[in-house]
Amino acid sequence: MMSVATQSSSPHVHAAPLKGGHDHPGPQGGAHDHKACVGDALTRAHSLCEARGARLTTLRARVLELVWSSHKPRGAYAILEEMAVDGKRVAPLTVYRALDFLVEQGLVHRIESLNAYVGCPEPGQSHAGQFLVCERCGDAAELNDAAVANAITAGAAARGFRALRQTVEVLGLCPACQAAG
Repeated sequence: MMSVATQSSSPHVHAAPLKGGHDHPGPQGGAHDHKACVGDALTRAHSLCEARGARLTTLRARVLELVWSSHKPRGAYAILEEMAVDGKRVAPLTVYRALDFLVEQGLVHRIESLNAYVGCPEPGQSHAGQFLVCERCGDAAELNDAAVANAITAGAAARGFRALRQTVEVLGLCPACQAAG
């Protein structure tokens, strides 16, 4: 599990404005190259696991790839179905163990309200999980706003509670779904 770290005071949104599909704009407004996005995530995962002495097996890497195959949160059973299409029969427990490993390594986040997982674009940095989840199209964006994390930590401390992990999920409508009416 990840602990909360102090972050810069400006919000940091990892995903571009949410939109269904893989052709959503990138952070600088250009086209989003999703294959590069997945490739970068796998490269970072291999490097981090090697540096930590953690074993990123072929199966774990495939589960990570499937989580990153969409910016929509993916459930374990959707991942299982996709692995079956690949011709690999895998037990549900095996996928759950792989997902647990990926969460422990900070490579993916679990969105509790959806019982689903999204890739973490900054797995080498400890941070609170703040997510903007579109109720209509299902896309999710990770938001790292130190002010939100600090307010939760301070509010908890004022009540004598020590926050060990934060996950904030904000449900709403992404810009594309708002524009669609």
